[in-house]
Amino acid sequence: MNVADFVKRLLVGRKLASTQLGETLLPKRIALPVFASDALSSVAYAPDEILLTLSLAGMAGFAFSWQIAIAVAVVMFLVIMSYRQTVHAYPSGGGDYEVATVNLGPTAGMVVASALLVDYVLTVAVSVSSGVQNAKAMIPFLAGNEGLWAAVVVLILMGMNLRGVRESGSFFAVPTYGFMIAVLGMIAWGLFRIFGLGEHLSAPTAPYEVVGSSDYEPFIGLAMAALLARAFSSGSAALTGVEAISNGVPAFREPKSRNAATTLALLGAVAITMFGGIIWLSNLTDLKMIDPDGNSHFEQNGVPADVAHETVMGQLGHTVFDQFPIGFYFVITATMVILFLAANTAFNGFPVLGSILARDGFLPRMLHTRGDRLAYSNGILVLAGAAIALVLAFNANVTALIQLYVVGVFVSFTVSQFGMTRHWTRHLKTEKDPKLRSKMKRSRVINTVGLTGTGIVLIIVLASKFIYGAYLAVIAMVVVFLLMRAIQQHYRKVAVETAVGPADARLLPSRVRAVILVQEINKPTMRAVNFARATRASTIEAVLVSVDDAETKRIVQQWDEQGLDLALKVIASPYREVTGPFINYVRGIRSDNPRDVVCVYIPEYIVGHWWEQLLHNQTGLIVRTRLNFMQGVMVTSVPYQLASSKYAQHRAERHTAAAWRRPGRGQVRLGDYIDPERKE
Repeated sequence: MNVADFVKRLLVGRKLASTQLGETLLPKRIALPVFASDALSSVAYAPDEILLTLSLAGMAGFAFSWQIAIAVAVVMFLVIMSYRQTVHAYPSGGGDYEVATVNLGPTAGMVVASALLVDYVLTVAVSVSSGVQNAKAMIPFLAGNEGLWAAVVVLILMGMNLRGVRESGSFFAVPTYGFMIAVLGMIAWGLFRIFGLGEHLSAPTAPYEVVGSSDYEPFIGLAMAALLARAFSSGSAALTGVEAISNGVPAFREPKSRNAATTLALLGAVAITMFGGIIWLSNLTDLKMIDPDGNSHFEQNGVPADVAHETVMGQLGHTVFDQFPIGFYFVITATMVILFLAANTAFNGFPVLGSILARDGFLPRMLHTRGDRLAYSNGILVLAGAAIALVLAFNANVTALIQLYVVGVFVSFTVSQFGMTRHWTRHLKTEKDPKLRSKMKRSRVINTVGLTGTGIVLIIVLASKFIYGAYLAVIAMVVVFLLMRAIQQHYRKVAVETAVGPADARLLPSRVRAVILVQEINKPTMRAVNFARATRASTIEAVLVSVDDAETKRIVQQWDEQGLDLALKVIASPYREVTGPFINYVRGIRSDNPRDVVCVYIPEYIVGHWWEQLLHNQTGLIVRTRLNFMQGVMVTSVPYQLASSKYAQHRAERHTAAAWRRPGRGQVRLGDYIDPERKE
């Protein structure tokens, strides 16, 4: 095992055979943190975004926080119920993409896929950025370099996911459940202190007044409707990640659909409880937020106040656990970790969706195959690269990134629910069993209600967030859509060009003209001559490009001394170039007969060290590359192993644990066999 392999195995673990795929399937207790960490973690930043937006209306805006929370919870309930129907109807893992493609056509499927791909990237960027922002409450030195730290976290998550779904899921389970305990415990203890013990809890920002933007004064009419719609759309970030379970059904243990539906129900119950509890506790403690961009600010007794910006979770932690600091640190630590790990939902959803799209010819085929840990490694690398670019570009600013967020996921929600209504309608036309028809009708009603709810939310999100940055997400979706269509058209064109015709399997060349590139008189060149003769070509020519008269005379003399029954043709090169004259010569001997073939033999040194490659084969590489684009020409590299190649061979032997010790295997290309056991 070489150093690179050792480091790879250390980072991602031992290889897994394809037959071990069943070992990576997830039970419900592991699937919940793997696929639901994004939706669960959104309760750590969705309340912030609601209150930040409402702060633009000043104190009057905060009175609507609980109504918006109820609206978000209702939409989440509808989406959860709708996706429970999806995982039963489409357990193969295609999720929204498969639903849209099957019921609405390939174009609708590509729309959903482009929306989801963009949203998965944003999920990683927003989650990690929010984690860094929360971490500043406990680790102040992060301030100023948030984007860089967020990029480091993305790299760590990428490495963990390259180890495989099961292993990364087991690691993520503890902090995810720790976050659930921290938030539910904080809510329960805070409500008990208020209602059970009769204490009056006040958040750190309770004594201050919030002065909003003049754009929303007075807070009535269209101004109020626009701001409430914007606050609702920001709070709808709590729904992101729900679709990941429908994409990941194949990763569940049997019965897959039932386990996925149960996990969805658990996700909905926990997420709605935590989200609603945080908003309720924020109202009871008179918690306030202001826009960090300065569109709203704190005042005390009419005088602007400089108050440190702290998240909702940070303020509630201080308030509820004011007499128990360990509780505060537990809540903040759990929140920070879950926000980082929430990106794991995207690291599971994006590669699976990318693999399905690659299988269907919409993305490069390298995304379809699993790595040696049975994870879709290439998809993980692509997602990490895109997310790092975003967090660096926006310096991990959650408020800026959140404006791009949500649009994609609600596009996929809406199109998917429309597809599901078409799915049930189509099956009802042929189903005769009354019991099954009743079940299908109930499912269709659920999906229709879900379609109505998500469609309304999509309109609100687009209308309220478009000018604030959502247009960038829409542009990104359009670019991804056009890119996928171009890739599809390319693969189709290649398939047509390379399709086997009736006579292709039996069509032999009518004439083969062999051309040997001669640069020196040595063993590699003689081997190329012998190989060309062995093919019994129609004609054989050895060609030397003359770039130096003295050197040419020497080579011609050595050629004659070999006594070969083969003439050496010398081509003049007044500008001392080898590649151009040789290419032109090959082009000149090609015929118009499509069944004639010119086969060019190029001697090539096989070396054992990377730096040796820089010293050899450069002319042959250029010639081979250019000839590959010439129709009717085939290029054959004739390898000759130098003595140093045995080091590379020994490394390969150790890597594969193969016992290559007999002459003839691996050493057949050597002029003189070198015994690998011999001491030098």
